[in-house]
Amino acid sequence: MSKPDRILIVSASIGTGHTQAARAIEEYWAQKNPDAIITHVDFLNTNSFSFDNLIKETYIKMIDVFPMLYDVIYRMSQGDKKGSTAQTALSWMLKRRMLKLINREKPGIIIFTHPFPCGAACILKRQHLIDVPLVAVITDFQVHQFWVYKQIDAYFVGTTSMVDELCKAGIPVDKITITGIPVRRTFYEHRLTEYKHAYPVKVLIMGGGLGLGCVESALQHLDEVSGIDELIVITGRNAELYEGLMSMRKNLRTPTTIYGYTLEVAKLMREAAMLVTKPGGLTCMEAVTVGVPMVFFSAIPGQEEGNAAFFEQQGFARWVRDIHNLHAVVTGLLANPERLHEMSREELHWKLDGAANIVRAVQCLLDERKKPVGNVNTSVGDVKNSLAKL
Repeated sequence: MSKPDRILIVSASIGTGHTQAARAIEEYWAQKNPDAIITHVDFLNTNSFSFDNLIKETYIKMIDVFPMLYDVIYRMSQGDKKGSTAQTALSWMLKRRMLKLINREKPGIIIFTHPFPCGAACILKRQHLIDVPLVAVITDFQVHQFWVYKQIDAYFVGTTSMVDELCKAGIPVDKITITGIPVRRTFYEHRLTEYKHAYPVKVLIMGGGLGLGCVESALQHLDEVSGIDELIVITGRNAELYEGLMSMRKNLRTPTTIYGYTLEVAKLMREAAMLVTKPGGLTCMEAVTVGVPMVFFSAIPGQEEGNAAFFEQQGFARWVRDIHNLHAVVTGLLANPERLHEMSREELHWKLDGAANIVRAVQCLLDERKKPVGNVNTSVGDVKNSLAKL
């Protein structure tokens, strides 16, 4: 009797999207193979005095308070030389903890949904301190330099354009598979069969799992839209934002319901006429899975701008680059129900089940490694052929 597969999934709680993607993979794998030993670790979920927590808090504060500074750093780090220097320095800082984690868990394969811990593992592999397949799951629709490592055995991405980006960065095409981004099963359970412009008209507002961006400003602008019967806001884990909005609510014209962190996101998306949100990769894919039209505001420079551009080009969303235009864009969409129906129909054509495809692909890689020496072929090209037969 063969030993059960040991899978280590590593995320990083810089935003909740990377963690939710990891949970989606973990959840699907546990359903399909209950005998597998699956460990999911949030690599940056440590005490408040640790170095890696300082990295996380600095990153989040920069995005929220100094987005223009983040924009400059993001674009500088995209260059091959400067980006490689930055990613190498960060990876070296985190590699000791990564080695302890791998030695403790002894995984047969490691799946990463964030580039910071992935880079640390790649340094260890380059130094021949570990010999385990490394899998990168990119949860945005634009590739950053921080994901580019020769030591990564397989890349799972959302679009053809990302394959091109990785190839231009020197990654062999046979390492890259278009799987889609992993989304938790609850969003499939709440998937619309047909969009209905129901009454009362509810508009859902989100600022990501951390409640970042100009949520207060978005709420004020939407309160002026006469076609909205109820506003629903999810503040995520941002307690300060939640308290601020609760105080602000009594002065609003539109009835407003405010949630903190909630497990009802899929249900609230299904009931909404539209989602007004920051364009985080996971939030967008969750909305596409449900089939709710989107309007974007406060896109973080870099990844979220790439996400916003992609989804707008697909016809799934409108991107409001100046939040002062939010009122006009939402008013126009609500006055044109057929346009909202069309946006939802386009979303529901999206057929890639990221979690399912990734689990199948990784299982193929594991199965290949179990073959006797001399018969092993772990190329992602062979995995793609196996996937095509499933």
